[in-house]
Amino acid sequence: MRIDLAPSAQVKDVAQTTDVAPWLTPERYWPALGDATSELETPVAVLDLGALRHNTGDMLRRAGGTPIRVATKSLRVRSVIESILAVPGYQGVLAYTLAEGLWLADTIDDVVIGYPTADRASIKRLAQSPDLAAKVTLMIDGVAHLDFIDSVVAPEQRERIRVAIELDASWNAPVLGHLGVWRSPVHTPDDARRLALAIVSRPGFSLVGMMGYEAQIAGLGDRPAGKPLEGALNGWMHRRSIAELAQRRGAAVAAVRQVADLEFVNGGGTGSLESTHADASVTDIAAGSGFFGGHLFDTYSHFRPAPAAAFALSVVRKPTASTAALLGGGWIASGPPGLDRMPRPVWPEGLSLVPREMAGEVQTPVTGKAAAELGVGDRVWFRHTKSGELSEHVDTFAIVLDGRVVDTIPTYRGEGRTFL
Repeated sequence: MRIDLAPSAQVKDVAQTTDVAPWLTPERYWPALGDATSELETPVAVLDLGALRHNTGDMLRRAGGTPIRVATKSLRVRSVIESILAVPGYQGVLAYTLAEGLWLADTIDDVVIGYPTADRASIKRLAQSPDLAAKVTLMIDGVAHLDFIDSVVAPEQRERIRVAIELDASWNAPVLGHLGVWRSPVHTPDDARRLALAIVSRPGFSLVGMMGYEAQIAGLGDRPAGKPLEGALNGWMHRRSIAELAQRRGAAVAAVRQVADLEFVNGGGTGSLESTHADASVTDIAAGSGFFGGHLFDTYSHFRPAPAAAFALSVVRKPTASTAALLGGGWIASGPPGLDRMPRPVWPEGLSLVPREMAGEVQTPVTGKAAAELGVGDRVWFRHTKSGELSEHVDTFAIVLDGRVVDTIPTYRGEGRTFL
């Protein structure tokens, strides 16, 4: 099942008008989604097709011709992933578990697993299938990963396993220290070359790629609301980290290419499409969260995705005249716990979470001027923060176009798949 995501010519016009970008007018956009889904039970999740098409096209514009590899953990909707891949400019996926990658490989020929795996059953499946072994690439960052794979299936008893090296893309900043995420121990060009030599000397493996995720650039905005000093600091960090990484990654890729003929070098993230495109050592850019347009990306100065995905919850009680309690809502994004990782009420306007309770597993109380007008059965619309947390809590998305539901598509969960 696929949906048409081919972007229209309108997405090339950065100065969108509300006629082609209704999400720019909240008082028009959110009530229209509510009217379209009024007959569906809550919690109801929607994908606005016009907004999704806009994001699909705008990300291509920002990538400047470098192919985009779809980061599946941020979507977790197979039909959307396959629909994006049907758009020229998108190529392959970055999966988050090997079990997920093997499942996707039924229909997708280029699957890179973004994280190392210790899934013995899935390694056995991969190792025993010529078809899967040709499509799927495992991520490693040390010899221990090679040892583990060999302990599951010996080299002489399996297909050759495609592997990629993950380069640590974090920045060891003066004074501030480690900025980014704690992932790979492979930080320097010498580190990368040593690991590459170890891989090519081992039977049963083929070194085909490299990857580096610059989280401190791609996932940290330079315009957080009400925090100008933090925004200025993040902007400074972006500029310094981009320059450092371009030099170091370029040297690391060159060092590894002396050892193996790499098919791909992946980098990036939704927030760094432009700077990753500018790095000549990168052959494709990973991105996922920008398709659905979570509110985390409202904090960037150089782009603003449309809020393509959203969900609505029902009011089920009124603890006080000025408070409404909604059923469910504790759909929290990964990262340091805080308000910016929680779903954000966006309609009716003027609602806020209760500081001592916030978004809960069973209920989410909201307060503010608009809460006094809410009654049992009324609905509140939310935006999720950034990635796959929305799809992990719903079985389906209602696809809305021009004010009506035109399709309903399952999430991974709706297909009975919960990989992590």
